[in-house]
Amino acid sequence: MEGAIAGALSGVDASRVLAVAVSGQQHGLVVVDAQGAVVRPAKLWCDVEALAEAAELSALLGVCIPAGFTAPKILWLKRHEPEHFAQAAHVLLPHDYVNKALTGVAVCEASDASGTGLFHSSTRLFDAQRCAAVDPRLLGPSADVRGGGGLLPKLVPPDQAIGAVTAQAAARFGLPVGCLVAPGGGDNAMSALGVGAVVPGGVLVCSLGTSGCLFCCASQPVLDPSGCVAPFCDAAGAALPLLCTQNCTGPASELRAAFSLSHAQAEQLAIAAGVPADASQAPLFLPYLSGERTPNWPHATAALLNLRPGSLANPGGLYRSAIEGAAFALRDGYERMRACGVPAATQLLLVGGAAESPLWASVVAGAFQLPVRTAGETEAAALGAALQAAAVSAGQPVAAYVRQHAPQPRDDAVLPQPQQAGYYADALQRFQAAGSALFGAARV
Repeated sequence: MEGAIAGALSGVDASRVLAVAVSGQQHGLVVVDAQGAVVRPAKLWCDVEALAEAAELSALLGVCIPAGFTAPKILWLKRHEPEHFAQAAHVLLPHDYVNKALTGVAVCEASDASGTGLFHSSTRLFDAQRCAAVDPRLLGPSADVRGGGGLLPKLVPPDQAIGAVTAQAAARFGLPVGCLVAPGGGDNAMSALGVGAVVPGGVLVCSLGTSGCLFCCASQPVLDPSGCVAPFCDAAGAALPLLCTQNCTGPASELRAAFSLSHAQAEQLAIAAGVPADASQAPLFLPYLSGERTPNWPHATAALLNLRPGSLANPGGLYRSAIEGAAFALRDGYERMRACGVPAATQLLLVGGAAESPLWASVVAGAFQLPVRTAGETEAAALGAALQAAAVSAGQPVAAYVRQHAPQPRDDAVLPQPQQAGYYADALQRFQAAGSALFGAARV
């Protein structure tokens, strides 16, 4: 943690910092004892070891809780490491742990809480039934759904400081004593702030990172019984319906590494290989190296299909197929978002590590058959945290501040090519059929 904070502050005159906010990966589990010491290594968002616990909670509660969410991880800890669970004074999300290290207080805000599986997005409070199904200690003797009475931290609003940097934290991290600490939030909620997606009915954001995400601002949570579209809250008081795939840039990176290629070399070879004329002749990559969350297939594995003579000697074509697989997984999930009432998109706004890549942009445009634009700042989560901190420091509502200060998308758009529409439609159908055949005829 110290290294991460030091890296974030490198090159910054910390004495001039008026407020800070932390953007953190969602769904993790950091268990701390009464002295604030970490009890065991954190379980991260991509950890699906609690598969059995997720299935049990989903059946008991009548709602799909994916294995990567925090609630199954807590139940897993309780059953498999009872000695560690007994030591727990708080169960925190990663960004909440950093906030506690900065301020000494254990709190949580709605965007991150809504990714735990323990939170009701409509009421913006913890759900007593879900918490009790995991363990009564989560809410404590009073069963206060606002948190703070048991292992779960207290819920806080998005527009107010949660505290200030303590003297101990200032000595560790070089921040000024008394510097305000804003609530922060989950990384996708912070990304939404960083691109100005705080108006319901606005742009659909596509995040291309280790995971792939689609999200937009909405006035009300989208409640999807299948669990594919997460009923998240945003970090400014609205809703953030979100679809997340477990595998996005990782499979392409592994394939590139297998051929000892740099990113630039792999992209050049893939561009040279071009878009195949016929999807039936193209390699098909199901990118589920670490299971999958959308569809809810934590048992899935990756598969490379439809290989023909010469396929394995064509790293550019294989690299392209890995990118296509990631894009098709998101495009498949977009159909579920539309079925849940999310308005049709007229364009996609790219953020994340692969957002700067022309190849990724062209493949995403083809898979969705939509124009693609790149955010003004592709490290949108970091920018969103900075905008939130600035709003809190200025005493302004976060949404209003973001509307005024978030950068506009870049002017140039990548357009889908009409002559490639047939290829992408056929390849998407093949992708969907292959996944269902291998990992479950009932798509959830």
